[in-house]
Amino acid sequence: MTGSVSRSVDLEALETAVRAELDAKNDVREMALKNCRRMIRSSANAIRALHRGETARARGLLDEVGALIAETEAPLAEHRDIYYAGFFYDAVKEYAEAELTAALLAGETLPLPADLGLDSVPYLKGLGEAVGEQRRRLLDQLRTGELDAAEATFRDMEAIQDLLQSLDYPDGMTAGLRRTTDVARSLIERSRADLTTTIVQERLRATLQPPGG
Repeated sequence: MTGSVSRSVDLEALETAVRAELDAKNDVREMALKNCRRMIRSSANAIRALHRGETARARGLLDEVGALIAETEAPLAEHRDIYYAGFFYDAVKEYAEAELTAALLAGETLPLPADLGLDSVPYLKGLGEAVGEQRRRLLDQLRTGELDAAEATFRDMEAIQDLLQSLDYPDGMTAGLRRTTDVARSLIERSRADLTTTIVQERLRATLQPPGG
């Protein structure tokens, strides 16, 4: 039996192919991470501007975020694993929260997911987190004695909670929406206590106030 000649496998073509694919994917991922950081920062700044009444500044920031989302989504079309990665949806969720907060604070009809060009899941998670911004608004209204406005804000919070509670789908489909709903519920219960206490105190004050006082 003649001896066989040892020969190593030629992997050069394989390496070239996989490196080209993974380098392209990595470039897209780095671009998406950079844009997502900007999206989160600008969305947070927009919410702060909204609470200060700087609606024009908030709208400018939100338009910038919308453009960043469109810029990011185009290359992600060929890399759906990155598209559905947590960091991108988290950034989109922050944008949804800011847009929905803007509508709620203005007393406007909420935009639909399609109006914002978003999937339903990050939109709904943003809606749930907008309850926290509504709580902030309610507390501001209580401090300034705007009880009727505070009650209207609270009704909006409850309506959002009712919707989220009704969407009983598996967490694997909704990326943890149930936890967002639970957090919203706890904020609503705290807001209910704050609102009730303030109303009772106001009624007591009115009762004890002398005529003409």
